[in-house]
Amino acid sequence: MKILFCSPEVYPFSKAGGVADFSASLPKALNKLNTVVNVVTPYHQVVKDEYSSEMQFVGSKTIVLDNMEEIANYYKTSRDGVNYYFIEHSFFNRVKFFDHDDDIKRFMFFNLAILELIDLIKYYPDIIHLNDWTNALLPYFLDSFYKEKLGYENIKTLLTIHNLEKQGAYPKTYEHLFTKKNFTYLHIDNINFLKTGIMRSSKINTVSHSYRSEMLTKFFGFSLDGALKSRQLDLRGIQNGLDFELYNPELDPYIFKNYNIDNFIEGKEINKKNLFEELGFKDTNKMLVSYIGKFGKQKGIDLITSVIDKYLTNDEFYFVVNGQGDYQYETYFSELALKYPDNFRYFEGFKHKLSQKIYASSDLLLMPSLYEASGLNQMIAMRYGTIPLVRETGGLKDTVTSYDKSTNSGTGFTFENFDAKEFSEAIDLAVYYYNNEKEHFNNIISNGMKIDNDILSMAKEYHNLYFEILK
Repeated sequence: MKILFCSPEVYPFSKAGGVADFSASLPKALNKLNTVVNVVTPYHQVVKDEYSSEMQFVGSKTIVLDNMEEIANYYKTSRDGVNYYFIEHSFFNRVKFFDHDDDIKRFMFFNLAILELIDLIKYYPDIIHLNDWTNALLPYFLDSFYKEKLGYENIKTLLTIHNLEKQGAYPKTYEHLFTKKNFTYLHIDNINFLKTGIMRSSKINTVSHSYRSEMLTKFFGFSLDGALKSRQLDLRGIQNGLDFELYNPELDPYIFKNYNIDNFIEGKEINKKNLFEELGFKDTNKMLVSYIGKFGKQKGIDLITSVIDKYLTNDEFYFVVNGQGDYQYETYFSELALKYPDNFRYFEGFKHKLSQKIYASSDLLLMPSLYEASGLNQMIAMRYGTIPLVRETGGLKDTVTSYDKSTNSGTGFTFENFDAKEFSEAIDLAVYYYNNEKEHFNNIISNGMKIDNDILSMAKEYHNLYFEILK
């Protein structure tokens, strides 16, 4: 079975969020199941800057877009038995991957260039695996222009939805870019990439069981619940997994001291002490709370901003943030760092080496998401002995259970409603356990480190879904 795996970002080459980790780990795991997977992604500027020396030029193709001929250049490298193909064009010579005025043309070009790559390298896949809105227009192009071409006749498609809110919606005035009209790319009088993929892909899935149910509701459906309900027999929920080779505190080269479930107390203490020295935090006995990831309403940053002042003013714990996203939140954390120089640190951007140190050193990771299709950070946290504090939604609900003191069961702290009071009460409980019930606090850590979220289980489910599509 041959798969062409398409993604706007792939770790370690490029990363803006969890899709990059998914796009790195799943193809590698599928290869272990004797499934041939080639990955295709944009040749972003950050990839050129760091990895150009290992790239092999593959060839070029001409893409007709908006009555203009655009040249797509293709490059290739290989890692862990997976071939990675990169599409080069000035469209992708930007620091930010998304949110540009020409995004509709950029990602129409990306979709068409993927289909042209198939002919260039003579790799005719059984299934093209699409991820989120940036390549969800591909089934429309496949059906409209490529199905009659030799080698394309039997190609199927799978669309994985990681974030339903981000849809690739653009004004209908851009319809002149579509030379074959079809209602499936229109939604609420807009062109909508994601709706196109929902309606035209062979199968659809999302990255947790709970989110599969939530996205069929009006609140979490973001106006696409109707389209999803019309395809719900073809809609699956597959829980994301974690690459245990990449995220392993016993072997991680970026942390100060390696450790495992047998010596995590000592290991985390050493990591914490060394990180505190780097950050200028003085009290190694004080709790370290962290947030790692994107800044957006979806991630529950509003809940953090509404309660965090109380804890920092009272000096109840140290707080570290590493991430980027919406400008207002970046500004907020920058100002918070000036306001609380003794117990808060903010690091803008996605810094993998630093984030690994934070995971290994933290006591508590905050994930108060409004919605979360899957979430990987809570899994990484548990793997590194950091307790996740999450809202009970989507993949967070599926992977983190609330600690029960009477049975010593549970892997974290949870709260139900998107409410600042409930969130604060959950933080208070975590702080209480850290300061007064250390044995139970360590039980939670141990429970989390025992959880097996290895990527191979997820890969087997995708492998079975591929076979179902081909049948």
